[in-house]
Amino acid sequence: DVAIPYPTSFHPASDEDLFFWQDRVRALNRSYLFSFAGVPRPGDAKSIEGHLVDQCKASDSCSLLECSTTGPDNKCESPASVMKLFQSSTFCLLPRGATDTRRHAFDAMLAGCIPVFFHPGSAYVQYTWHLPKTHTDYSVYIPEDDVRKKNESVEERLRKIPPETVRAMRDAVVGLIPSVTYGDATSRLETTVKDAFDIAVAAVINKVTKLRR
Repeated sequence: DVAIPYPTSFHPASDEDLFFWQDRVRALNRSYLFSFAGVPRPGDAKSIEGHLVDQCKASDSCSLLECSTTGPDNKCESPASVMKLFQSSTFCLLPRGATDTRRHAFDAMLAGCIPVFFHPGSAYVQYTWHLPKTHTDYSVYIPEDDVRKKNESVEERLRKIPPETVRAMRDAVVGLIPSVTYGDATSRLETTVKDAFDIAVAAVINKVTKLRR
């Protein structure tokens, strides 16, 4: 089994729509070093979200969107609120939530925000058709135990990344937007662009062909 990206709220109807969006997020002025959309989970021993909320609140370089766990007032269920948050920051913190992968992982990439993962299962071992094998090209990995047991500062870790590396990672993330986006079903993107659906179908066909051989 191979996972495919969660759908975001962006479904381009043409190549031009996609290219315009990429140019837009690439040129954004990001006022925060990192951001986090989440809520502490005190009943979950594996969760590090409480640690990340505390670190974000303690930093002037972090933008926090505190979610409610249930109900219509949950800001994290608002695509506009999440996108505004992620577009304002260079890095987006994406720990495991109710599942290994947060839907916000793909919202972050759509926003041109460099994802910060804390568990390999969040991206690296699942989305092998849609994300690069060399995960350091487009993301940052900080082991959960470094945060939970060692109380390591995420901000200090991110500040150690050279500016030229940050620029290259952001370019890589923006370049990934077509492969994690599902085009408008009422139209077809031109052959110059393959969206998440095209990539998945081609990979399945290739897998079946190899099995038949």
